[in-house]
Amino acid sequence: MKFAIAFANTGPFTQPGPAIEFAQAAEAAGFESLWTVEHVVVPSGYASPYPYDASGKMPGGEDFPIPDPLIWLTYLASATSTINLATGILILPQRNPVVLAKEVATLDHLSGGRVHLGIGVGWMKEEFDAIGVPFDERGRRTDDHVAAMRALWSQEKATHHGEFTQFDECISRPQPVRGSVPIHIGGHTDIAARRAGRLGDGFFPGRGTHEELSRSFDIVRNEAKEHGRDPDAIEMTTGGNGAVGGRALDEVKALADIGVSRVILPAFLFYRDTAAALARYGEDVISKTS
Repeated sequence: MKFAIAFANTGPFTQPGPAIEFAQAAEAAGFESLWTVEHVVVPSGYASPYPYDASGKMPGGEDFPIPDPLIWLTYLASATSTINLATGILILPQRNPVVLAKEVATLDHLSGGRVHLGIGVGWMKEEFDAIGVPFDERGRRTDDHVAAMRALWSQEKATHHGEFTQFDECISRPQPVRGSVPIHIGGHTDIAARRAGRLGDGFFPGRGTHEELSRSFDIVRNEAKEHGRDPDAIEMTTGGNGAVGGRALDEVKALADIGVSRVILPAFLFYRDTAAALARYGEDVISKTS
């Protein structure tokens, strides 16, 4: 089992010194990756319902600092050596895929192949309006953008003709260390699960009971089979709020039994006494499940 930290670019870790101390301590404790969140802007008084809380609002309020995930990860890449650098998630349809492909490949190149790109379609219509991207097109844009980026990452002279992105024989260097960057599809809906099965290297549902997760994973695997892909090659990641305390090892085993290969803990668990708390988790849980 792999262990990771989500919402890594939040709270005290938005600050330069604490961010470096946090990343280095997580690496030393045996965590496999750091996963960042994204909102370019949060329009004040937004009405779109946040899907992961009954209140319909994001935790932390409207003015909660959220550094750009790629810049935050780049800052920490030079202060670490083994921990993977992930977005969980980056709102892909809000981005220009040609520019993003260059940014992600550059970070992957400079970090020695440590980047994982977790993507989602987004939920806040007001943010899409502010950026100037049609909210109703976000699913189709996501599929098109994934194909465009993979072309730029893998082809010597890349060509792509999609609904929203078109280019011919374009050279983009550097390319990713492993020939591509793993793309993890975030989201808790059946649509997200099918997208992961169709084109993802991984699936990262934002919530769910063991039964709900197992059902979503079955959707991923069935969709992969229908598209001639190996379902076992798609990595399953999920939040691990229950993987703490005295029953942590039992929870990790239960998640492994339904096919989870990466458990992600929220960063707020380590806001206080950060280095010591990370080290304790590494000793009490990570070292006993490797």
